[in-house]
Amino acid sequence: MTLYPFSFTTKKQDAESMVDLFSLIKDYLVDQEDGIRCLITWYLNLVMEEEALLQAGAQRYERTDSRKASRNGYKPRTLLTKYGEVELLKPQFREFPFETQIFEKYSRVEQSILSAVAESYLQGVSTRRVNKVMAALGVEGISASSVSRITKELDEKVSEFLSKPIEHEIPYLFIDATYLKVRDGLHYENKALFIVAGVRDDGYREILGVKLADSEDSLFWQDLFEDLKERGLRGVKLIVSDGHKGIQKAVRESFIGSSWQMCHVHLMRQALKKVPKKKQKEVADMIKEALVDRQKYNDLIRELDKMGYKGAADTLERFQYDVMNYIQFPKDHWRRIRTTNIMERTNKEVKRRSKVVGAFPNDESVLRLVVSILIDINEEWITGNKYLIMEQ
Repeated sequence: MTLYPFSFTTKKQDAESMVDLFSLIKDYLVDQEDGIRCLITWYLNLVMEEEALLQAGAQRYERTDSRKASRNGYKPRTLLTKYGEVELLKPQFREFPFETQIFEKYSRVEQSILSAVAESYLQGVSTRRVNKVMAALGVEGISASSVSRITKELDEKVSEFLSKPIEHEIPYLFIDATYLKVRDGLHYENKALFIVAGVRDDGYREILGVKLADSEDSLFWQDLFEDLKERGLRGVKLIVSDGHKGIQKAVRESFIGSSWQMCHVHLMRQALKKVPKKKQKEVADMIKEALVDRQKYNDLIRELDKMGYKGAADTLERFQYDVMNYIQFPKDHWRRIRTTNIMERTNKEVKRRSKVVGAFPNDESVLRLVVSILIDINEEWITGNKYLIMEQ
């Protein structure tokens, strides 16, 4: 089913659009696999139509001095998605080429998934599951040369993103990990993937880097921080992360004069692991109340010890000097700089997209997928709303 693009410009067109949309929803309810392809086709055609209106400087058939180009029909263009191949209609102009972000942005992540699965296939990791994934991506078969071409294109994008200059000062730096299964020789292991983001001096968020950990000692962190500094990272006042080994030492040596903040969410998780399940809510409430005042926090350590929760008390005591460093910054910032929640959506998207791959064939395939996702998220961040108001 090919859907013709349209735009919401008149009441009649609005009505026709809604009729098309209701028809698509009905198709989806009857046949979800075919229906979702139709919905994707409808939506992406609509996005390209809106792009065309902006580039032309006028509505279709509108007579106006602001018009920059005249329409010249449509050109069919296919796009591979994880729901199979869809056929889109790309608008054409007479005066200059029509430009769209649809094919580059949408297919970049899909290509990275295809690349990871295909690499597994060609490396002899082929299983019934891999074949099913290939079919779900709409690929009947893929050659070694095709995989090589795709991976080369993706590797160039990965390298470009990971070496881009950091142009703004970054007062707040956030580091969070997600874990992915990666092949290492004849076995698979869970590897920690660390994503680094920051809030710039203009209040916007930016993704700064990503690295797959081969260890968690201070040398790993120093290498990561030095790479960021070589690319222009400066002005760091607060680094927020969980309590991975070595990070505190690396922060002290790499960011002299900066503070390290133990993420409150990670602290809570670590402490509650040492508490009986039936008491976890009660203790969680006690920790939340204590995390705003140093005296209350110290009193809670002693109280938990008396209650018999020595493990939880030891956890709180270990991070006692690093849980309230956020307080020295503007109060309006506190809620967003005492945890690594800034990374929550990013990690969820990485997990969601990597499910179809399952286990990655190598470290490089992890970076191709993750960086493809991060490029899109980063564009949303730096063109969206400010995360914090910095002019204080």
